[in-house]
Amino acid sequence: MTPATVDLTVTIGGDAGQGIESSGTAFARALMRAGWHIFTMVDYRSRIRGGHNFYQIRVSDRPLYSHSDPVHLLLAMTEETLKIHLDNLAPGAAVIYDEGFKRVDRAEIEAAGVLAFPAPLSRLAARHGSKVMMNTAALGAAAGLLGVDLEPIASVIHDNFGRKGSRVAEANQEVLREARDWAAAELARREGGQAGGNGQDGQAPSAFRYRLGPRGPVTGRRMAIHGNHALALGAVAGGCRFAAAYPMTPGTSLFEFLTAHSHRTGVVTKHAEDEIAAMCMVVGAAHAGARALTTTSGGGFSLMVEALGMAGMVELPVVIVVAQRGGPSTGLPTRTEQGDLLFAVHASQGEFPRIVLAPGTIEDCFEAGWRAFNLAESFQCPVIILTDQYLASSLRDLPAGALDRRGVVIDRGPVLTASDLDALAEPYLRFRDTPSGVSPRAIPGHPKGVYALTTDEHDEESHITEEIGSRVQQMAKRMRKLDSAAAAMRGPRWYGPPDAEVTLICWGSLYGPCRDAVDRAAAAGRSVNMLHFSDLWPLPEDEVNMALAMVNRAVAVEQNYSGQFARLLRMVTGFEVEATLNKFDGRQFTPGEILEGLEEAVGAHA
Repeated sequence: MTPATVDLTVTIGGDAGQGIESSGTAFARALMRAGWHIFTMVDYRSRIRGGHNFYQIRVSDRPLYSHSDPVHLLLAMTEETLKIHLDNLAPGAAVIYDEGFKRVDRAEIEAAGVLAFPAPLSRLAARHGSKVMMNTAALGAAAGLLGVDLEPIASVIHDNFGRKGSRVAEANQEVLREARDWAAAELARREGGQAGGNGQDGQAPSAFRYRLGPRGPVTGRRMAIHGNHALALGAVAGGCRFAAAYPMTPGTSLFEFLTAHSHRTGVVTKHAEDEIAAMCMVVGAAHAGARALTTTSGGGFSLMVEALGMAGMVELPVVIVVAQRGGPSTGLPTRTEQGDLLFAVHASQGEFPRIVLAPGTIEDCFEAGWRAFNLAESFQCPVIILTDQYLASSLRDLPAGALDRRGVVIDRGPVLTASDLDALAEPYLRFRDTPSGVSPRAIPGHPKGVYALTTDEHDEESHITEEIGSRVQQMAKRMRKLDSAAAAMRGPRWYGPPDAEVTLICWGSLYGPCRDAVDRAAAAGRSVNMLHFSDLWPLPEDEVNMALAMVNRAVAVEQNYSGQFARLLRMVTGFEVEATLNKFDGRQFTPGEILEGLEEAVGAHA
């Protein structure tokens, strides 16, 4: 990949309730409209008001797949923000904060090699009607320091505030312009004065050197989208017609999106009284022939487990999106983790086939949204899509046509049509024993396709039975689906030089950070590549073994304590990774953390 000439990070931080996420999203969209590539990450506490939140925007002239530290410009909407983020600022970075903050020690900021910009944020906002517009003033000041044209920011503000009336929109535009002019003038004043330090060794820098400037003409329309919305769009493109859920962070925005756009998509949504009801509703909808999904997180999935077993026993195609967060129990409600992999593979009592997917990118999320339904109906079993807070909530820019439904394929599996049933000369056997384990399915409503549905063990005709022969026959039939499904699973994908000395093995949302780590390693002259897994269960053993045979030294990177995928890989293939990098503090690995951990892990096992 061509190295970036611009790659910097902006963070806006403050209290919950201050509009930190909405302001950050607005600035990110404005930068995208100005022609830059963006990747954003939101960090917030599980409370409605109070507590520190921040929104991080990485911006570059090349496509981005991950967030990155350190931060080059900090917009501090509270004094606490300065204290929390000062140690994560790059040498020569800048901090914009309100001039009215009483407990800010400017000398301490500058001693850290950071430019301090106490700005008239609240004063400008109050002069135009309300201190609520402080966030807009902060964005204007950021534009002045970064050298960003105001037009893209003004257009986003118009989109966001236009519906509140022209007066509100105009007031925000005025605040934006005045704050930008103030910052540009202040920067020019400092740069025109006596030369100072460079931000190293505790010496305050004389000028802010992290600039964006004009990007040039923007070619083609682009969109900023996160994983949950991409999954929802993929599900709609794949023919989803029913969704039931009980809100649970970080899966809620997927359900909210489907509900908000139900009038356009025809998807019926139901806010259930709890997760058990949601899962049972989805099973019922699938029985009626509708493509149906539910979305939740690990705690809600725990409640769904009995109904998941019901779907396995009656062989119904359901899709469950599990957006992972830190556990156990309530755990870290707004943080990220990959702690539910082995739970998803083994959830519910007894044994039955299920498929587990873990998309790694926004594009993967869209594809998983429709592909999961094809797999569920082809093999008549539950499909679990594992995502997490990071992938669910991080925005990334894409070309407007990147998520193209023209590439969507609908495969409903062995479903008997009305004509098939009309021509049926013998009694319909819903659970007929077949070589693949998949029995022809009749959608209820045809007189020749009548059958009982029971969660007890049953025979081919669906009658309850405890006979040994029927039990062995039906159990073996169901489990044969795993062999059939394994043939439909995709092997891992490579990124980086094929003959690298060290391979990062990862899955799900770690695609982006690991990919970035590979690029940084190459720039530093280190031989590292990546092997990323998205189809996790059943593993396609032949493809996986061929890929693993090309690995020289393997380091597994996971967002959990116990290295769950490394254990799964060893269980299925016998392959042992040389070392593991594990992070379980609720925050996503950065590319820099992966490289630092790799240095320690490989050095310790050399």
